[in-house]
Amino acid sequence: MPVTVRPHAEGATLALRAQPAARKNAVMGVQAGALKVAVTAAPEDGRANDAILDVLREVLGVKRSQLELVSGLTHRNKVVLVRGITPEALLARVAELLT
Repeated sequence: MPVTVRPHAEGATLALRAQPAARKNAVMGVQAGALKVAVTAAPEDGRANDAILDVLREVLGVKRSQLELVSGLTHRNKVVLVRGITPEALLARVAELLT
């Protein structure tokens, strides 16, 4: 199942599935149309959310200021806005990660 990427006025949104308190920080694949991201940080005081954005910054090659968590602050299912990128370009970067 492909990852859900939608157009946004400022760029594109990406559906995520968070796995906090994991053994390592990594992109684990796709789960139910969302990119599964594992982080070692615990889901307390927003630490896991910050860690997820850091992992995405590294693997997608974007600046931290281009990423914003737009939904799912306290849930495993999240949506992240990636500013300054087209949905097609974001899908291409995600596909590159998964190969």
